[in-house]
Amino acid sequence: MPDRTLEKLEPVPVIETAHRLRDRIGARFPDRGIHRVAQELAALTEQVADTSADSRRRSRLVRGGSHGLITLVVLVAVVAFGFAVDSAFTEAPDNGLDWLPLIESAVNDLVFVAVAVVVLHSLPQRVQRSDLLTKLHRLRSLAHIIDMHQLTKEPESLRDAFAGSLDDHDVDLTPEQVEYYLEYCTELLSIVGKAAALCAEESQDDIVLNTVSTIETLTMGMSRKVWQKISVLNDERVDP
Repeated sequence: MPDRTLEKLEPVPVIETAHRLRDRIGARFPDRGIHRVAQELAALTEQVADTSADSRRRSRLVRGGSHGLITLVVLVAVVAFGFAVDSAFTEAPDNGLDWLPLIESAVNDLVFVAVAVVVLHSLPQRVQRSDLLTKLHRLRSLAHIIDMHQLTKEPESLRDAFAGSLDDHDVDLTPEQVEYYLEYCTELLSIVGKAAALCAEESQDDIVLNTVSTIETLTMGMSRKVWQKISVLNDERVDP
């Protein structure tokens, strides 16, 4: 029998990994901004998991309410249509052209009922979409913040012959520390992608899925840039 835990991304391992990464960064860089970013990401990952559970409960409530309203609208429409048909045949117009306003009114009523049913049917999906897109927007913003942290960690700034200007917070980093810093950035970006993927587990909405895919592509592109820096840094350390 297949292991059902492998059929979807579970939130608990993602949260635990985010917490371990936060602690590792705190142990090595307790006073740097990357530690605060790790703390924010760990908290946001928990919120994404909680929002997913809350979103399911809210969606069930909204879905039940919308189905009840749909049933009510359809029943009212059927009863009203029945009275209209009975009245039309009881007081049938003598001229065939007099039926046109009645038919037009019936068609308009049917269109309004259909629109109401469609709107009520899509309400649970729109509520869930709004919740998930709010979290995905925060994750995307956090990915850019992580990218900003790695931008100033240039391997060439560690060369003795480097003539550029350095921020006071960067000059005290050794090549080994810069490598750790960059590796932590890639791990944080990976967690951002996993947290976004948790949103995809709770929705089949095209807008949500496209946003998740955009964030995953964004974080992978950022990670590639960071790994290029790590590769250059390692080459600099190997070369005499």
